[in-house]
Amino acid sequence: MDNALLALARRLFWWKTPEEALSNQNRFLAQVMTYGTWRDIQEARRHFAETAFREALQDAPAGVFDKRSWTYWHHALHLTPVPPLPQRKLPDDL
Repeated sequence: MDNALLALARRLFWWKTPEEALSNQNRFLAQVMTYGTWRDIQEARRHFAETAFREALQDAPAGVFDKRSWTYWHHALHLTPVPPLPQRKLPDDL
């Protein structure tokens, strides 16, 4: 695996190993798209196709994207209209 990508995973997923972080492509890209710098995004784009970024949005985990990043990426990838942010679903019996 590429050292730059491993370094990116290590920095953005401090609570996981880089290999664990990279094992879930959609989750990894969602983290990059929300918390990554411009350089981080460019590094990710060297390794993942635009379709992977689109899939990350379409299968986004709740609680990762903020409204600004969510809106930006939908417009940047021409996925409009922008849907509501994913939300966590709590059981009814809580």
